[in-house]
Amino acid sequence: MPVVSSEAYVPVDPATAFAVSQTTGAVRRRWDRFISEQHFLDGAVSAGKGVRTHTRQRFGLSMTSRYVSYAPPTHVGMVMEDGPWFFAKMGGGWRFAPADDGAGAIATWKYNFACRPAWLAPLAEWIGVRVLGFEIRRRLDGFVAGCSDPEVLRAVRNPSGS
Repeated sequence: MPVVSSEAYVPVDPATAFAVSQTTGAVRRRWDRFISEQHFLDGAVSAGKGVRTHTRQRFGLSMTSRYVSYAPPTHVGMVMEDGPWFFAKMGGGWRFAPADDGAGAIATWKYNFACRPAWLAPLAEWIGVRVLGFEIRRRLDGFVAGCSDPEVLRAVRNPSGS
C-alpha cells in the first residue's frame, strides 16, 4: 500500500497543535482548505476512539471515517469506512511531538491507501501518491497557518467561549 506523509513545525506546543487539529465547524474551515463540510455521526459531539465522522472534500468527494486511535496530545488515527469508489482502503494518522526548540511542535501527517480496481491500481496509486501528497502538504500548510491564527487559538484555548 502506498504511504504519503508530510511534516511541519508549528509554533505552538503539542497539546495546542493537537487541539487545533480537532477543531470543527467554522474554526476548522479557517485553516483546513481540504474540507467543505465535516461533522460527527451517530450522535457523537466530540472526537474519540470509535467515533465516526462524515467529511466532504472541497471538490465534492465524501468519506465516512472512524477514529481508531485518539490519544491527546500526541496522536490520532482514522480509517475510511466508506468513501470514493477508487479507494479500496484508506487510513491516516496525525502525530504531534515536541520540537527541539522546546516551544513548538512537529506535526507529522501520514496516510496509506489502496486503489481499485486491481487492474488499474498500479497507475491509480502512482497518481494518488502525487495528488494526495500535494493535498496533504497543502492541508498541512493550512494547519501551520491555523496554529498562528489568533481566532483559532482563542477557540482552542477557551472552548466555552467565555
